[in-house]
Amino acid sequence: MRIAEVRTHLLEHRLDTAFESASMRFDKRVHLLVEIICEDGTTGWGECLGPAGPNAATVAAYAVWLKGMNALEHERIWATLYNALRDQGQRGITVTALSGIDIALWDIKGKAAHLPVYELLGGKSRTSVTTYAHATGSTVADTLEKAAALIDQGFKAVRLQCAVPGLAASYGVLGDKKDYYEQQSSRPLPPEEPWSTRKYMTSIEELFREARARFGHDIDLTHDVHSRLTPIEAARLGKMLEPYDLLFLEDAVAAENQDSYRVIRDHTTTPLAIGEIYNTIWDCKEMIQNQWIDYIRCATTHAGGITALRRIADFAALYHVRIAPHGAPDLSPICYAAQSHLGIWAPNFGIQEFVGFGSDASNEVFSHDLALKDGMIHVGDSPGLGVDFDEEAAAKYPYRRSYLPVSRLEDGTLWSW
Repeated sequence: MRIAEVRTHLLEHRLDTAFESASMRFDKRVHLLVEIICEDGTTGWGECLGPAGPNAATVAAYAVWLKGMNALEHERIWATLYNALRDQGQRGITVTALSGIDIALWDIKGKAAHLPVYELLGGKSRTSVTTYAHATGSTVADTLEKAAALIDQGFKAVRLQCAVPGLAASYGVLGDKKDYYEQQSSRPLPPEEPWSTRKYMTSIEELFREARARFGHDIDLTHDVHSRLTPIEAARLGKMLEPYDLLFLEDAVAAENQDSYRVIRDHTTTPLAIGEIYNTIWDCKEMIQNQWIDYIRCATTHAGGITALRRIADFAALYHVRIAPHGAPDLSPICYAAQSHLGIWAPNFGIQEFVGFGSDASNEVFSHDLALKDGMIHVGDSPGLGVDFDEEAAAKYPYRRSYLPVSRLEDGTLWSW
């Protein structure tokens, strides 16, 4: 099955119902899709995480190598593209673009074999994929009300985030803005948000104390620090939160120095998770091998596709580390399908971040056989990933650039996002 054509599609659509992450409120989705077409007409779909324009340009550069190659030889193609831009670095855009290509190739392989991707990986290890949802509020009470609504929907795991008292803006809270568009989407550069570690550390325990008092211990709770602490500060936080039995504490410190997690591990038994910005197994090798973390959060759209994430999952399993793939708010059902197929296969799967499959507009553009029930994703048995894309419908949602916020300390110092 020779590759005849490689295309990219940039699109954006507004959500009927907005949702919040730890850093901002979303009422739109932005996607960069990769379409690979074989000479016999078989088409595969993939997706890249990150800046859509640079990703599209890098996919176009890779297309020179891809055309004429056998689409079923995904290992050979992965190695070729990973090394193709070695001099430009094997991180960042070069890998996120490769991720979208690799996902599309697995989709083609499944369609050619008339099998769902999870069967090609080794078959199901479970009947469904456990997910956790986001509850973000302006106060502790507001956050807990949103968490209660998610629990009523059937979710057994919820991430709790709350505005930090005394800061003008924080963690996805709109403030005086009427909606996300007014707050973010018209800005060509990242908006800025203030940060104070002291104010955060003196307020965060109340959120989890009240959550456990209200929900008991039958619900798993997680929290995202967004890399804003030093290792010893993160160790203090982990120790502080031990009585509240978190499923994991995410991105406690900046991800670049893996040894930072040794410091945290030495001081607390709160489970730790990191990995959403990692591009390769080398970014997380030491943390996994030394068991400094409990969950690795690499994503198919960011860490080299299904091929690379399967390797990371197998390596992590040797050290009792589970996978908990990042589920960014700006990803489409293609990403969720890829990660759900991995999740239903991987023996060491932990949990999947979930922010929804989208709106009526999304369903107009994407058709898929994923189903959410009681906080669990059920994966269908369609060949490949089980996702189709309507290019004509997508034309109604042209891409517009938009950025996540950056943080500054109260004295103006640029801080970790």
